[in-house]
Amino acid sequence: METMSDQGDPRIRLDFDAPVAVLTVSRADKLNALDAAMVEALADACRRIERRDDIRAVILTGAEGKAFSAGGDIEAWSGEPPEDFGRFWVREGHEAFDRLARLRQPVIAVLNGHALGGGLELAACADLRIAEAHVKIGQPETGLGIIPGWSGTQRAVRRFGSQLVRRMALFGEIFAAEEALRLGLVDQVAEKGEGLSVARAIASTVAKRGPLATETTKMLVNMAEGEEVGRVGEALAGMLAANSAELREGISAFREKRPADFGKKPKD
Repeated sequence: METMSDQGDPRIRLDFDAPVAVLTVSRADKLNALDAAMVEALADACRRIERRDDIRAVILTGAEGKAFSAGGDIEAWSGEPPEDFGRFWVREGHEAFDRLARLRQPVIAVLNGHALGGGLELAACADLRIAEAHVKIGQPETGLGIIPGWSGTQRAVRRFGSQLVRRMALFGEIFAAEEALRLGLVDQVAEKGEGLSVARAIASTVAKRGPLATETTKMLVNMAEGEEVGRVGEALAGMLAANSAELREGISAFREKRPADFGKKPKD
């Protein structure tokens, strides 16, 4: 197993055990809450994963403790001026979470502790969520006088539905794992301590499927969901063009310093 934590913030641990990568938020003493450096490290970890052709699935989890993640560290953001809070904390959190949600590999979140506020927003980035039986899930931000700022009113609505988000974000409902399963907040419930092994079994199944077909299917689902319409359309079109005879002729003409002839039959 290859561990990447020595190349960045050790509180965002990235372990490569091809064909699976395990991404762990490792700050159990602070309920796995994220500060600005961790947000940046999360984005960097996603870039590393994205470039690994041997990685077919990603497991996202938190270090063992009370919480999968408590989301944003209150001490990290509460003292920021309002303009910096919007410019940096919210924006950079969005950038990191977007990168996670848009990984080409399927992402499985293991909620091995409570997923509240930004922790639920983090879990919402995954394609599949496994909650251990003792877990509670909700969006308590308005009780602190703040909004769910890392796409808790946007991606969460797309993933879970607007009425369910209203119940959590406006009315403060907190759901236990089995109720979260019934409502569609999570996809599976595992016994306490068993979530990671369940996720590994699912990841090994994903790894046996066609990697390009899986990647493009995820992109299409994301596009249908409104996750990344512009980028997905251009990426899929780019893949098509990059494999075309027209591109091969265009590049040959460029190298040979001649006009391209897109009407001629390409060479085998």
